[in-house]
Amino acid sequence: MSISLIAGFALASFLIVVVPGPTVTVIVANSLRDGYRAGLMNVAGTQIGLLIMLLIVALGLETVISVMAHAFFWLKLAGAAYLIWLGISLLRSDGDIGSVSKQKRPKTGYFWQGFFVIWSNPKALLFYGAFIPQFIDPQQNAFWQAMILGLIFMLVATVFDSLYALAAGKAGDLLTRSRVRLVEKMSGLFLIGGGLWLATLKKA
Repeated sequence: MSISLIAGFALASFLIVVVPGPTVTVIVANSLRDGYRAGLMNVAGTQIGLLIMLLIVALGLETVISVMAHAFFWLKLAGAAYLIWLGISLLRSDGDIGSVSKQKRPKTGYFWQGFFVIWSNPKALLFYGAFIPQFIDPQQNAFWQAMILGLIFMLVATVFDSLYALAAGKAGDLLTRSRVRLVEKMSGLFLIGGGLWLATLKKA
């Protein structure tokens, strides 16, 4: 795997991770109410959930490529379409991460809450399955490529989810709607552009 490919994947991961979603909402809620340590425990649980998802996706891609190599092109094309749809959704978002401070305290620990939140969102598994194949060379070992890329994504997610926890725990007023909206617009445009580029590249 080339350095340029890894750098491109890391940048794409950043554009996706930096936009608040269901996981970030929970992290911010707990950090505002109970301090950043609660949010960081959510982050830890989320990453363990993502690791399990990554193993499922990596094993699945290995099977698809070894059994139905001709289907890999369509899998990647569908992934490009998904990225474009995700970008459009971000452009239509309103920058509201919800009334997070009013959410109920978890009945389980913060770690397990983070784990269950990521697994209660089927879009996370779909995203992994659509996003990672864009950067995989079907001529090489798909499992290890997927694992490396997935771990990079997890690293990026850990860093920025943790920053959300720290920002909410220390200074919740930093997370204004206008700032979140700006991030959503920028990320949405980049994702649409990246999806279109990938789709065009496949036709070459």
